[in-house]
Amino acid sequence: MSFSDYASHDGLGLAELVSKGEVKASELAEEAIGRIEKHNPALNAVILKLYDLGRDMAKQPVEGPFKGVPFLLKDAFGDIAGYPTRLASRFRAETPAKEDTVLARRFKASGVTILGKTNVPEFTLLPTTESNLYGAAHNPWNPDHSTGGSSGGAAAAVAAGIVPLAHANDSGGSIRIPASSCGLVGLKPTRARTSLGPDYGDVLSGLCHEHVVTRTVRDCAAMLDCIHGNEPGDPYVAPPVKESFLEQTKRIPGKLRIAFSKTNPAGAKLHPDCVKGVESVAKQLADLGHEVTEAMPPLNPDEPGNLFLPLWAAWLSSEIELETARRGRGPKEDELEPLTRGLWEVGKTVSAAQYLLLVKEAQGLTRRVAGFMQNHDVWLTPTLASPPIPLGLINVNEPDPIAAFAPAVDYVPFTPIQNLTGQPAISLPLCMSESGLPVGMMFSARFGEEAMLFRLAAQLEEAMPWKERHPAIWN
Repeated sequence: MSFSDYASHDGLGLAELVSKGEVKASELAEEAIGRIEKHNPALNAVILKLYDLGRDMAKQPVEGPFKGVPFLLKDAFGDIAGYPTRLASRFRAETPAKEDTVLARRFKASGVTILGKTNVPEFTLLPTTESNLYGAAHNPWNPDHSTGGSSGGAAAAVAAGIVPLAHANDSGGSIRIPASSCGLVGLKPTRARTSLGPDYGDVLSGLCHEHVVTRTVRDCAAMLDCIHGNEPGDPYVAPPVKESFLEQTKRIPGKLRIAFSKTNPAGAKLHPDCVKGVESVAKQLADLGHEVTEAMPPLNPDEPGNLFLPLWAAWLSSEIELETARRGRGPKEDELEPLTRGLWEVGKTVSAAQYLLLVKEAQGLTRRVAGFMQNHDVWLTPTLASPPIPLGLINVNEPDPIAAFAPAVDYVPFTPIQNLTGQPAISLPLCMSESGLPVGMMFSARFGEEAMLFRLAAQLEEAMPWKERHPAIWN
């Protein structure tokens, strides 16, 4: 069966067709496989094809709100038994995982059909998806530009209509950056809303969060309904969920106090397209009846950059030591990209005492932002400081991390803040650049208040719809 309007449906829409018997899960799987084969040569979004697995899954009797919906896992923390997770690194052995992660089990229980794994930068370190092992993922709006990172392969696949939603994770913006770059919805949930079991309690002292990128707000909410919740032994838990997140998308948000910012924490100006975008959204919010004021939390000019580099480098060092123990040897010269090796060298210099001091500083930042959020229900910023950067701007073959990141040092001023504070934040595809590239707008709320974000996001999806806006590479 040919299903030409496959990509016009979101995940819940496809699942409804399956439930009604209007289309089979196996037919949807073939539609997605056909689109992978058609678009992947241009996008390089899918780096491990699991067609046999997906075809077998599509034949199984399965329930769940995403029954029969084609889906892709990220090549990071997306372990399923029998298949490797390499994090785009030659040093990561192609050893199959022994068991599913908690997250993968919950994805399966939602009803999805897993058809592959998506492209990432090495060890998920970059705000772009480029690596020597897998090559660059290309943005379906303009293949010369970045998809964002680190969930860039997932975002490219969803934006191009290959699948309606895909696994993503976020330790410094890796859900929201690709969502912004590719014109998608991307929510980073509250800290500990999803479990990282069984192998991890937390990652980077709570910076890492798991979820998906989607084309609609309701898919984003419905999947969080499927995957949230702690497991026995998790080090801490998120505030309890009182009602389905999907139900929240059907509720009016009421009058909210919304702060918006047009500069980065250092007071530097953002790209004109981003400023124009945040101004237009702020006006729309005021027209919707919200109380809108220009304001920013009391952040220091060098935050959060001074915290993130040593924290991330220390985590990288721990991951390389873990893989060294698994393999019984350290990485060979050609098994790590020069930039990764440079960050590893930085990580090896971070002492335990210094790491704990960085965590303490992050907690101080969290208290200041939380104080600001007592007077504001939502904080609005552009997700990024500019439209998607050109591919190659960050050189993975540059061993000096400072030099490698210098061309894009001001590109990601906002997204790491919510990783440090643990508060939820969502990027919505509300604006476009003058050159026709997506410009996401990010909304963050108080700790534990995803419900508020879903209510507001659904209101904006209706007021400023993006459904009919498609990239050059589509369906």
